[in-house]
Amino acid sequence: MGKDIKSLRTRIKSFDSTLHLTGAMGLVASSKIKRAYDAMAASREYSSAITDVTTRLASCPECRKSLYFGLPSPANDETETGPDDIEASARPEVTRLIVIAGDRGLCGGYNANVFRTVRDMDYVEIHPIGKRSFARYHEMPEEESSDIEEPEYQSSEYYTFEEAEAEAKLCCEDFLAGRIDRVGIVYNRYVSIISQEPDVFWILPLERSTERNVDAGIFEPSPDELLEALVPEYFAGKLFALVKESFACEVAARRMAMDSAKKNAQQMIDDLTLEYNRARQGTITQEITEIVAGAGK
Repeated sequence: MGKDIKSLRTRIKSFDSTLHLTGAMGLVASSKIKRAYDAMAASREYSSAITDVTTRLASCPECRKSLYFGLPSPANDETETGPDDIEASARPEVTRLIVIAGDRGLCGGYNANVFRTVRDMDYVEIHPIGKRSFARYHEMPEEESSDIEEPEYQSSEYYTFEEAEAEAKLCCEDFLAGRIDRVGIVYNRYVSIISQEPDVFWILPLERSTERNVDAGIFEPSPDELLEALVPEYFAGKLFALVKESFACEVAARRMAMDSAKKNAQQMIDDLTLEYNRARQGTITQEITEIVAGAGK
């Protein structure tokens, strides 16, 4: 019985340490929520504005032949089809995914949901953002040894617009050169503080507008020139906004996960304390019974 009491006391101390740890992490997540939400709101506003301009340009007839809409299929192309076109159309589609995950764990299913979404998709290459995404998808060269410093990764928490511009420039150049056919961004969409859903945003090729915007406005210079110059900025703005939205989801998910862990730890402490008190009371009762029995003899 004494051994059980000691074991219960050890377990109570262990859960008490967990309670303090999860409580501290929950407070840290709470302190970051306001900043993360403000950054998400500001990036959403910019992304919405540049998306509106891009959509207006895409609806202009002058922009229909832009390569950012993808290479025309031979069946729909009125020009003669050459051997290069046939070879290009015959090769499999090359899809590049930009996968946004967190820098740390202990945030419920935030990272796992993104990785599960990627697992069910067909892709050729992945550009990771976030330490967890980098650790999962980064391929270490065989000649690298463990003595070499850990490769740098792009942090999802401190992601900058300059990094988004560099990624946008690389993807746009590869897309125009025909090295890739599609670019998608896998991220977590912020629904509320208690709900975040994994999603995929296909950013390239651009979608052709089915409805012509009669209020497209007057563009100077020509709409096709503006579209060619604006798409990399649109890509960078959208990517930056989705990274900030994903980080807001990470902070919210960690806050909810730590609150749940804190409640579970407190419940375990209460249950173990009750069991400890019962065991201790049983031990005391047994000792009193033995003393009374010995005195009666």
